[in-house]
Amino acid sequence: MTVAFCPQPPLLVPAVAGAPSDAVSALRAAVTRTVQSMLDEMPEVVVVVGNGAPHVRFGPGDAGDLRGFGVDLEVPFAGRVRPDGRRLPLAHTLGAWLLDQAGHTGVRLGVGPEDVADALADLPARTGVLAMGDGSARRSEKAPGHLDPDAAPFDDAVAAALAAGNAAALAELDPVEGERLLAAGVPVWRGVGTALRGRPVVGHLRYAAAPFGVGYLVAEWRTP
Repeated sequence: MTVAFCPQPPLLVPAVAGAPSDAVSALRAAVTRTVQSMLDEMPEVVVVVGNGAPHVRFGPGDAGDLRGFGVDLEVPFAGRVRPDGRRLPLAHTLGAWLLDQAGHTGVRLGVGPEDVADALADLPARTGVLAMGDGSARRSEKAPGHLDPDAAPFDDAVAAALAAGNAAALAELDPVEGERLLAAGVPVWRGVGTALRGRPVVGHLRYAAAPFGVGYLVAEWRTP
């Protein structure tokens, strides 16, 4: 199994961000490499994990859009959009967009962090996971949540766990502190960590920075 940990800022989509800055280009490059590395393992299924729809499983026919960010772009989750298809949360919308950009046309399943363990238990060993979530949005005075001195150490601890492949550390992240620090990725990281706790994991941290006052972490995990 391979897990690609990616943040979920809409600025990953060029039409949203406009002309890219060096910071955006570096973030996109890290995300692109990580998603492609996960797909290079030829997973039979890719599971997109994100917040926003507890106990809902997304699949063919469902879709999201980026109209709330000023871009008239609809993103199918998998295959053609059905008129009665469910609407995707932002995390799953961006996850589907990243997979499209990487040329992935295989089977996809979208779940919330509460359902990661159950979903993975039902899937083949050669499964890819795309875990979408941001770090603290309180990393600077101009951040969405303004500066909190605890934000950087919190993100640093997550980065260390990702680099070390420490599933237990992710599973034990404090959800209350994560909510206080506006770290939207905490439920996702906890879900993945819980699902993989006790398994050997090789971790590789590709990116850890907060160029716009929000912690963005990009990492890859592999299990035997």
